[in-house]
Amino acid sequence: MLETSARLLRLLSLLQAHREWTGADLAQRLGVTPRTVRRDVERLRELGYPVNASPGTGGGYQLGAGAELPPLLLDDDEAVAVAVGLRTAAGNGVEGIGEASVRALAKLEQVLPGRLRRRVAALNEFTVSMFRDPERSTVDASVLTELAAVCRDGERLRFAYRDHDGTATRRLVEPHRLVCSERRWYLVAWDVDRADWRTFRADRIEPRPPHGPRFAPRTPPAEDLAAYVSRGVAQRAYAEQAVLRLHVPAEDAVQGISPSAGVLEPLDDRSCLLRTGAASLDHLLVHVLMMGYEFEVVEPAALHERVVAARDRLARAVQRSLDGTTPADVPVKK
Repeated sequence: MLETSARLLRLLSLLQAHREWTGADLAQRLGVTPRTVRRDVERLRELGYPVNASPGTGGGYQLGAGAELPPLLLDDDEAVAVAVGLRTAAGNGVEGIGEASVRALAKLEQVLPGRLRRRVAALNEFTVSMFRDPERSTVDASVLTELAAVCRDGERLRFAYRDHDGTATRRLVEPHRLVCSERRWYLVAWDVDRADWRTFRADRIEPRPPHGPRFAPRTPPAEDLAAYVSRGVAQRAYAEQAVLRLHVPAEDAVQGISPSAGVLEPLDDRSCLLRTGAASLDHLLVHVLMMGYEFEVVEPAALHERVVAARDRLARAVQRSLDGTTPADVPVKK
């Protein structure tokens, strides 16, 4: 079975690479008899691939309409299993394969028959995962595949969008790329009305088709889009921003600081800079303390003042504990 499937893939590849083949040429390329080629062609037709045959000595085989579709040599159960697995990976941001899962799912859904798409939808709709991250946003996989499709096809995208404060707006953009972190998906796009590049959280996007027209691709806002989005979500999106020097090598800090939490810049083999942000300086201080690294504040000065105030408060708390003095209305465990 594996040998037959591999030969069918090879046959499809040959048919896609050349407009027309004679039976003898295909048999020679595949190392089989012309009769086996005829059987393989029939198998492809049974699988739904439009292979046309011209009779006579000058005739041959060629793919008809739909030749651009990728080969799908899977039975129904296998196709459903692959689609469900891709949806799970895409919707939950599995590290290292999330973005590839969205691209593969967009291709797969082009060739899934309606009956199989309904089975996949039912499995996803009525399945509950035990593993939930309260900080991870949930994105409908169909939205992700729709976003991936308009990026691929170069079509303008219309959607409703909710800002971080809940404000609803309508947007018209030229989508460029999807970027995924460990918790969220983002769309990098040129905002037509604002005439500038913008980053949108995918879980806040509600597509409003029809999409289009097509557009000419623009030069992206940065060569490294992952770093571009990271800077945006870790700094520019917050009211308060800070730069800190961490007394730990960048390669070690990256293990505990996600791209959405801050941007790291190596300084030497013992330290690095962290550029980060938060809704307030107090939240920022707690955020930095929870990282567990030795640090010093580079800017702003106001954050340094918060650190000094926190140091004094903690020192007083420690001294009270050592002195055994507690407020009268606080019970002491014995």
